[in-house]
Amino acid sequence: MELLPVRPTIKTPAQAFTGDVYMTPIHSGTGPSRMTVALVRFTPGARTNWHAHAVGQTLHVTEGVGLVGTRDGAVLRIHAGETVVCPPDEQHWHGAAADTFMSHLAMLEAKPDGGDPTTWLEPVADELYEKANQQ
Repeated sequence: MELLPVRPTIKTPAQAFTGDVYMTPIHSGTGPSRMTVALVRFTPGARTNWHAHAVGQTLHVTEGVGLVGTRDGAVLRIHAGETVVCPPDEQHWHGAAADTFMSHLAMLEAKPDGGDPTTWLEPVADELYEKANQQ
């Protein structure tokens, strides 16, 4: 058993997020575990760029109301206590609704070869985000 200290919270990079988003790393697995977990906090209106994860991603909402969208136009409104499972290589985005904060635990696995499990893509257009908030 090992007790890990609280790690510093960082502001996420503007090239992968719109708005103010903060991330606190929780766990980065070392062989044989490849699990990575972080607490991600989105201010109202903040969101990720489009992205995909080689081995998928699980999001567990801990606070507030958020949105998760996929390339086919589907949008989920997510609430505290709910969990969303994004399959491997599915292009998606997620973030807070326009009028509330949203926090979630982001859980994903590193690729077996140790490479970056996330492929970051372009920002989510404001029009698409605004439409998602109306659903």
